Amino acid sequence: MILITGAAGYIGSHCALCFSEYGLDDILIFDNLSTGHIETVYELQKINPKIKFIQGDLKNKEDISSVFKKFQIDSVIHFAALSQVKESVVNPSLYYSNNVLGTVNLLNSMIENNILKIVFSSTAATYGEPKYTPIDENHPQIPINPYGSTKLMIEKIMDDYDKAYNLKSIRLRYFNVIGADEKIRIGEWHNPETHLVPNILKSVFNKTSEFKIFGNDYDTKDGTCIRDYVDVLDLADAHRLALDYLNKFNKTDVFNLGTQEGQSVREIFNISQEVTRQEINFKIVEKREGDPKILLANSSKAKEILNWKPKRTTFDSIKNAFEWEKVLFDKLKASN
Repeated sequence: MILITGAAGYIGSHCALCFSEYGLDDILIFDNLSTGHIETVYELQKINPKIKFIQGDLKNKEDISSVFKKFQIDSVIHFAALSQVKESVVNPSLYYSNNVLGTVNLLNSMIENNILKIVFSSTAATYGEPKYTPIDENHPQIPINPYGSTKLMIEKIMDDYDKAYNLKSIRLRYFNVIGADEKIRIGEWHNPETHLVPNILKSVFNKTSEFKIFGNDYDTKDGTCIRDYVDVLDLADAHRLALDYLNKFNKTDVFNLGTQEGQSVREIFNISQEVTRQEINFKIVEKREGDPKILLANSSKAKEILNWKPKRTTFDSIKNAFEWEKVLFDKLKASN
């Protein structure tokens, strides 16, 4: 059985979906539902009736210990974390206790039960301000916010646990994740929503709102920031390949996940207008402090070693995201 923590959330749920569709369907979801949704779990269970769900909190050691005692877990995919950069700056205590303490409880429970393989959801935020782009795995890790610091701290803990306890981990450092399930059964569902694509698309349903573009005088092709956008389903597939690699070679490693094809905020905005066939209101506002002009992933290592390659175009990702936003809008409207 594969334990997936945080699979009631965005990326974790798509990973559970991907694993199910590849026949890795003996899955246990562990989630405290603080940011994830039970409706997402129900949808996954419709797709794969073998999925089991336990509501629990990694901060409570007994919650996760009891899972390992009750179920025959072979390996762990770890997504459960708080991930809002701004919130982490305002309330770092919440992030260190949730992300770091929760992960230590998970790792300790794994060791106690002799389960020594984990795929970890890390982030490009561990790199901080880029010294060069595209960013490879050897780029200095100097995070500029507590969220990135918690993920880096966990990576370092995993290094120590590898040396001391032989716990092997694959760390996947994501860049900007977009998209939704191609059959529009699950998708991105955050409250509040802080990510670029869903916020552009949500503007379609609120005619009085204006989408904010933070700065248009960066030294880039159109003056707006350039980022590396990778589809959530491609990302989910990388976790499957990472687990295969871990099972085959039993070796700790780290991989960047991105496309290495940067697109500007304005380009994403224009694609969104093309997908929705609507003009979306926007206004230019001041740059945000600490926003680098370009963030691009060098993902050649993942392509060479994991045989991972992004398959979906940005247009396809935004199209699926928009179809999901329609479903989510109706869902939320019906519940109010």
